[in-house]
Amino acid sequence: MKNSLLKGLTLFLMILCTSLTYSQEVSGVVSDSNGPLPGATVLVKGTTNGAQTDMDGKFRVKNVGSNAVLIFSYIGLKTQELNVAGKSIVNVILKEDSAELKEVLVIGFGKQSKRKVTDNIASISADQIGEIPVPSLQSALTAKAAGVQITQINGKVEGGVKVRIRGVSSISSSQEPLYVIDGLPLINDNESVSAAPINPLISLNPNDIESIQILKDASSAAIYGARGTNGVVLITTKQGKSGKTKISLNTSTGWSQATHKMSWLNAAQYAELYTEASAYRYGADDLWLTEPGGVFDGYANGKDWRTGQVDTDWQDLALIKGSVQDHNFSVSGGDSKTVFFLSGGYNNTEGIVRGNNMDRYSYRGNLDHKVSDKLRVGLNTSLSKTRITRIGSDNSFATPLQAVAQTPLAPAYLDDGVTPNNETTLYYNFLMQQFNGNWDANIFRTLMNSYVELKILPELSFRSELGYDNNNQTEEYFAGSLTESASTNGYADANAIQSDKYSINNYFTFSKNFKEDYNLEFVGGMSFEESARKRQFVAGIGFPSDELQTVESASEITEGSSSRTKYNFLSYFGRATFSIMDKYLLKGSLRYDGSSRFGASNRYGVFPAASVGWIISQEDFLKDNEVVSLLKLRGSFGVTGNAGIGNFASLGLFGGSSYNKQSAINPSQLVNQDLKWEKTNQFDAGIDFGFLDNRITGEIDYYIKKTNDLLLNEPLPGTSGWSSLTRNVGSLTNKGFEFVLNTTNIKTANLSWKTSLNLSTLDNKVTSLPGGDIVAGQNIVRVGETISSFYLVEYAGVNPANGDALFYKNTLQADGSLDKTTTKNYSEAQRIITGSPYPTLMTGMTNTLMFKNFDFSFTFQGEWGASIYNEAGKFQSSNARYKDNQTTDQMDRWQKPGDITNVPQARWGRSNGEQASTRYLDKTDFVRLRNLSLGYTLPKTVTQKLSVDRARLYLTGVNLLTFTNYKGYDPESSYDNNGDSNIRKGIAFYSAPPAKTIIIGLNIDL
Repeated sequence: MKNSLLKGLTLFLMILCTSLTYSQEVSGVVSDSNGPLPGATVLVKGTTNGAQTDMDGKFRVKNVGSNAVLIFSYIGLKTQELNVAGKSIVNVILKEDSAELKEVLVIGFGKQSKRKVTDNIASISADQIGEIPVPSLQSALTAKAAGVQITQINGKVEGGVKVRIRGVSSISSSQEPLYVIDGLPLINDNESVSAAPINPLISLNPNDIESIQILKDASSAAIYGARGTNGVVLITTKQGKSGKTKISLNTSTGWSQATHKMSWLNAAQYAELYTEASAYRYGADDLWLTEPGGVFDGYANGKDWRTGQVDTDWQDLALIKGSVQDHNFSVSGGDSKTVFFLSGGYNNTEGIVRGNNMDRYSYRGNLDHKVSDKLRVGLNTSLSKTRITRIGSDNSFATPLQAVAQTPLAPAYLDDGVTPNNETTLYYNFLMQQFNGNWDANIFRTLMNSYVELKILPELSFRSELGYDNNNQTEEYFAGSLTESASTNGYADANAIQSDKYSINNYFTFSKNFKEDYNLEFVGGMSFEESARKRQFVAGIGFPSDELQTVESASEITEGSSSRTKYNFLSYFGRATFSIMDKYLLKGSLRYDGSSRFGASNRYGVFPAASVGWIISQEDFLKDNEVVSLLKLRGSFGVTGNAGIGNFASLGLFGGSSYNKQSAINPSQLVNQDLKWEKTNQFDAGIDFGFLDNRITGEIDYYIKKTNDLLLNEPLPGTSGWSSLTRNVGSLTNKGFEFVLNTTNIKTANLSWKTSLNLSTLDNKVTSLPGGDIVAGQNIVRVGETISSFYLVEYAGVNPANGDALFYKNTLQADGSLDKTTTKNYSEAQRIITGSPYPTLMTGMTNTLMFKNFDFSFTFQGEWGASIYNEAGKFQSSNARYKDNQTTDQMDRWQKPGDITNVPQARWGRSNGEQASTRYLDKTDFVRLRNLSLGYTLPKTVTQKLSVDRARLYLTGVNLLTFTNYKGYDPESSYDNNGDSNIRKGIAFYSAPPAKTIIIGLNIDL
């Protein structure tokens, strides 16, 4: 009996102990070399029981057996297994895994390890764009990513910036990517009152940026569906970190000048050329130009041009020395619950074009607070004020660069040395506007993005984001009574635009590991955006004094208008990623987008995408290979859209007007209820590789993008009473290769050298255009050709017998060939396609060297295959057809029979080769030293005495060298009067070159 009782008691105690053993709870902290790790995974081996660490690296796992093994893992770090052995508290420090690609990428509504990414995403860190002295965010990215072309339109400080990701995917719709900052899609509309654009992102401070991800293929961009066709640029701003409060200061100052100046005739050369041109037409005895009191004397305004008393270099008056000041500070830190980042910045850029400058003040505050283990909230805010002193568009005599058309025989100033002279100059003297007028633009921008994140279950969280973007821009223009507005006794206008965007994102994230080898993550939710715009404009003439410069003082209001508009998007999206055994990767996404811009029957569009990846280096036959660190194959396919059209493009519109002083309503737009989404199908295949412990890494990609149902402003016959109608017409393709190579060439205790190289090709073709060719100026859209190809008469040089300009006939012959005989009769020559405004090959190469306390880096940029047509060539290189000053190559003109030259005989007032032809078309192939930086970090022994953590002095240059055969100002500068969605591309017209800048600066961390 006793033995039975004893046996029963023993059995009960064993069961109780077993039960107690399996109800054990284990907690602790997971860290790396830098401190606690948020988001690390802790899993009980052989089960699905586990947890993730919180923001302080803490975890808690229940129901852990006394002999259980815990698996600790984190992206980019070595996975570690640890036997609990009855412990209730376990702290682990994970070490770096050199076989992993450590970078974590922002992918839109989440993050992902670069190692597991199956898309093509270019990632650019703050280190790669910091301390590059350019006023715009986009310009700092130039040459940093394969397949991404970034071009500032011209050298004006506020000048528009063109960003093209994998070519051009639209004709009339937007060609710009979607910008998203901390989850908030940005307003990216040019609101300039004139044809010269203002970069919409000029108010953003590049120093506040932590990283930028460029989503290039459809699989990555399709999560943004309707606006992903042109790529997506995800901007992440800097955040605080728990620990000691850190204060950082960056201050710099520098000097700028034009990258290039053209060579123009001096006074003696001008007199020689035009005297000869006049002799051809009127005979050598006609001295109407040179006789006392003649035209030249009139230009000279009392000065003796014959003895060189006047020789004005108008180019030097237009292109001046500029300067740059950039001052930024930040304070960041926090504790286990709250982290913060605060920054302030000031930028002053005095442009290289006379009268053009910018001041920008900026503030950013980012706050993240952990309310509890399950609830987290955050708020990111940004305020900025930007003031721009503007100048005219390229197509206005008031703009400084058109001063090069003035004759060097005319003095720029009167004898008092101050008052500009507008009585004897050939054209309007731009200095009149500088001294007697002004044009200011003020931009106030507010960005706010808040979030609440709730952890419902260890595997499931919900996040709600509310974003707001407000862009207020005012422009005030005044031209006094001494300017070109003298006849109206002064002119002034005021333009005010307020743009608002509200954004709401609500989405769930589910992430779970199944049986160790399977990981599933699902993101699903909705997004709503509403954008509104209001504009007021008023203009007046007749001012009692040039000191009174606002419209309020005008004696007559000549114009006034106001408008308001609104549009919205409603979207639902989902994305699932699945990995098997950490080497087989699958991803799929779907977005259902609705836009108020399209017809009622086509308002919504479906944008699916899928991608796969195989990490071959995780297979047993490569897993322990000492040469191959990473080898991954990936492929993707997806559909993205474009909605970059007018807010009411599908509707028939009417507007109010006046008829015989009676109010009336007139039709202003034809209806097209069938208008639907422009869609792009994109395929991408790529290889990611790493060798020798990832000292050599890179990517190789091939892509094909086919855009269908192009949103095209299709011209209509004049007899219809309408000029154009927005329709879904035609298709085009972009395809190309991309290659990225990153190498660590040297890595020792005192010396390191890293190189990053990217190459990309582009083949753009129009594949369908039912309405036939579309011709605009010197550009054409034609099936089988690159969009906006150049369409010109072909110049054939000069007849050595008589100095006549010659052109190839290029008429189509019976056998299908072109007739290459020449003619002096321009009307007999046929236009042909002669080039493209888009490069076919682009490259960027960055080298970074560190030697003890010195750092040195430089980036080269190159482009090949594009051309630019100089529309001003017919005035400035026209062998004296007009009175404009000429480029010095016109001195090589034909003068006598037998002369072999490419410049026809000078003939005043007579056409002789200045007509639109390939004579003014130039290849823009170039290689540019984009930026160079040399820095020195003071030794710790010195900084400790100064009570600072780090101090670095640096010297940086931008656009220091350019190697090109291009004859114009700069191979990247183009006409700022074309408009972004216009067919006319690759045109130069008195377009200012970019700035060459050298700055010195100081970084201090406290």
